[in-house]
Amino acid sequence: MLAEIITIGDEILIGQIVDTNSAWMAQQLNAIGIRIKQISSVSDNKQHILTALREARERADIILITGGLGPTKDDITKTTIAEYFNVGMVQNEEALANVASIFAKYNRPLLEVNIKQADVPANCEVIVNHNGTAPGMWFNVDGKIYVSMPGVPHEMMYMIEESVIPKLKATLKLPVISHKTILTVGEGESFLAEKIADIEDSLPAHIKLAYLPKLGSVRLRLSAYGENEETLQQEINLYAGEIIKRVGKSVVTDVDVPIEKAILDEMGASNLTLSVAESCTGGYIAHLFTQHPGSSKVFLGGAISYSYDLKESMLGVKNETLWHHGAVSEQTVIEMAEGALLNYKSDYAIAVTGIAGPDGGTDDKPVGTVWIAAANKNKTVARKFTFGKKRIQNIERTAITAMGMLINLLRENS
Repeated sequence: MLAEIITIGDEILIGQIVDTNSAWMAQQLNAIGIRIKQISSVSDNKQHILTALREARERADIILITGGLGPTKDDITKTTIAEYFNVGMVQNEEALANVASIFAKYNRPLLEVNIKQADVPANCEVIVNHNGTAPGMWFNVDGKIYVSMPGVPHEMMYMIEESVIPKLKATLKLPVISHKTILTVGEGESFLAEKIADIEDSLPAHIKLAYLPKLGSVRLRLSAYGENEETLQQEINLYAGEIIKRVGKSVVTDVDVPIEKAILDEMGASNLTLSVAESCTGGYIAHLFTQHPGSSKVFLGGAISYSYDLKESMLGVKNETLWHHGAVSEQTVIEMAEGALLNYKSDYAIAVTGIAGPDGGTDDKPVGTVWIAAANKNKTVARKFTFGKKRIQNIERTAITAMGMLINLLRENS
């Protein structure tokens, strides 16, 4: 069963907002056995929308549309869909009652433009919007299902979870899709592919392996398609086990979570704590950990120390170390990590110092030079890396690499 997502709005095409809706919808559909054939973004232009709808019905069984349902003149999705189906517009009583109740709740006058929100194409089934005034619309025409929803994320998400997904499951006979994700760090996509080539070649036709690289890490995702969920899960678990055994210490986890969440879970299970000493990443590593609920069980905190003075006062880095070797050095990063252990009384610490760029580099320490250390009370490991010239990429790669070094040190002691 194939679906297509169409997002409507000039604000997406000019980069004013990021289309997070499509990624979220794709995840929800995939979980119930519906594969996304294509994702398209079109402008607030009638002909563009009509063309997108005509093309989508040739590719997909389900077409999900978001955006263009507001009360202003630039929101033309409803009338364009009515033209597409060659039907008129009618006022829907349930949608009108919903709009009226929202305005009454906030003691605001119900204007004609707001009443128009209840007008929908005559052939649609209304999906009441309990978080806004624009109703969703369900169409089942010529064996194709079309669903039009607001572009406001929390309004769309409510409709998908509470109405659209249950209705799709009740209307269609859907296949089963099972996934297994293996998160690796420290080895490139091509190296991994060569390492597990024979395992990939042995996969049956209904199981696919995808390589999903990101800065410093690669996710290996096995996807199985069929009718019996239990059988499929057993199959992909078998192949996942072979891959994990082959890839070895590069594997972080076989649960589909970010690397920092895998670390939090692993350390939390052993009642271990962590602190950080950040220079070139400016708190990014701490942010990655603390965005997850319950992180305080493991993550104690740390220092963001760009200046020499703060490296000395917050982490205990020796003045002579800084002036003799510089902030970006093996000696400094070791003292930063060991200072974090001592001052913040954690079981483990990671420290980073480097030149993120785009300027600040020298001949012997060019932009992208980073020293990273991971430490516990028994051992400190430090390594030098030379990344690229892009500041944001350097920060992200430093964070992921530091976590990879921490994982290796954790595994040595487990």
